[in-house]
Amino acid sequence: MDIFKVDLVIVGAGLCGIAAARFYLEIHSHSRVVVLEKDSCPGGVWNARRSYDGFWTQWTVGTAELSDKPMGRPPESDLHHEFFKAEHTTRYLEDYLESHCYAGQSLKSRVQLGFSVKTITKRDDEWLVIGNRAQYWTPRIIVASGLFSSANIPKFIGDDTFKAPIIHQEDFGQSSVLTSPQLHRATVIGGGKSAADMVYACVKAGKSVTWVIRASGTGPGFLLSPEGKGPYKNAFEIGSTRVAGTLSPSFIGPDNWWRRFLFGSNLGRKIVNAVWAGADKETREGAQFESRPNALPGFAKLKPHSPLFWENGSGGLLNRADFWDTIAPNVQVHLEDITHLRAKHVCLQSGTEIATDVLLCGTGWKPTSFDFFSADDLVRLGLPHRLEDELPETTEFWAQMAQQADDEVLNRFPILAEPPKHHHKAIQTTPYRLYNGIAPLDDNSIAFVGYFNVGNFFKGAECQAIWATAYLDGNLQLPSIESRQLTIARHIAWCKRRYLSNGELGNFLLFESNFYLDELLQEVGLTSHLRGWFSNWFRPGLARDLAGLQDEYVAKYPSTSE
Repeated sequence: MDIFKVDLVIVGAGLCGIAAARFYLEIHSHSRVVVLEKDSCPGGVWNARRSYDGFWTQWTVGTAELSDKPMGRPPESDLHHEFFKAEHTTRYLEDYLESHCYAGQSLKSRVQLGFSVKTITKRDDEWLVIGNRAQYWTPRIIVASGLFSSANIPKFIGDDTFKAPIIHQEDFGQSSVLTSPQLHRATVIGGGKSAADMVYACVKAGKSVTWVIRASGTGPGFLLSPEGKGPYKNAFEIGSTRVAGTLSPSFIGPDNWWRRFLFGSNLGRKIVNAVWAGADKETREGAQFESRPNALPGFAKLKPHSPLFWENGSGGLLNRADFWDTIAPNVQVHLEDITHLRAKHVCLQSGTEIATDVLLCGTGWKPTSFDFFSADDLVRLGLPHRLEDELPETTEFWAQMAQQADDEVLNRFPILAEPPKHHHKAIQTTPYRLYNGIAPLDDNSIAFVGYFNVGNFFKGAECQAIWATAYLDGNLQLPSIESRQLTIARHIAWCKRRYLSNGELGNFLLFESNFYLDELLQEVGLTSHLRGWFSNWFRPGLARDLAGLQDEYVAKYPSTSE
């Protein structure tokens, strides 16, 4: 097996890995950087292997790009309220890798495809990365393997006798489901956006479709209208303003009079509740779950179980104007658990048996396991791990921190004290204990990017890449370990209260994304992304806002820039 010595190893060639490689090389253009990707093509969730015609982005033109390279506007036929087909993001990322060169070597040539990382261990001051065909020694490493890299395919009794394909959304794009006449009856399981996309695509392809959502889970997700209001072209623009972020109770972002009024006074909380209740009502009424003409029995079972404010399940923005009109008269909906499978039949708890030619799983992703690290390193680095793998005193320490932090959260945000009745999906590990979702507490030679689930992945990827580079270069004046521990504990406690099941790992951000990215850049000492008062608060965040950060970074830290 070949052995190589490099300056930086990046694990993962999805969006975050690409952004990390690009910014690091902009600062260290002559560094030996290698990007290791287990898939057959780069791009992560948006790679060519996962793409299909009905796969659309959840972001809009002008936001789905990195700041140094605008993406060309897709044709109008591929646009809906400025959202667009995911194939344009796929091509953008592929072109991005080809067009960026450093010391005569493109980003594309630095990506090792089909490279499966087996182990990552630290020996003295060097990391050893062992994969399926080579070993790399490096003083620095960025892990960007992603939150969506391991498909969650449920295990059912009788799946060995099912005699029909079981396909996860990850592989839907390269399957023959939409074109094969032999796969006419499709059963889709899952309550989120990926399941909804496959249901819609199958109906449009002329399939007979049944949609099954577990009764014992978090239920159907919210599928929101993409339409904008007032000066905003779409819902994503509204959500990407800082003023919209103030309507979510959070420690992240400025502690100003407006936020103290919203969450520290009865009148403020009434305003917040009214805004969220209005958005919730508008979404439900728009779908007409109870009254849509020509809807099949069971359509009303697609009503979300929890209020929109709490974001307890999965969901997203609708990309097709005719989504509900397509689903309602054409799809049989069951809100039941599957008990078992038998030959080309899906069997439900009520005794109903669904004849099917293919079972499609829109069942999400397994929590990232980081199985290339040892159990001891998972604990040391602050990654999710089993409680039994850490010392009892460590467990007790974090339990005390969690209680103290939870008290602080509820004291500051009483609105989070009484969540609605809901299904709570517990986790089997500890949450992430990374500072800013990126850095371990006691090792400045490794960083993790892409593990905070933020609203705009492109801006998030770019800002995390900047922070991670500054961190690895030793350019950050970080708070004490004790202060960082308090920050981590408070964020975990807040996340669990704010986002319920989605917050269990302490890495879920949605409405707070802008403030999180502001704080990352503030710690690096960068401000060129900020504009005047009105623009900062009311203008949607765009990729071009970050265009001046690289030059600002080089000017601020010339000694670590090549």
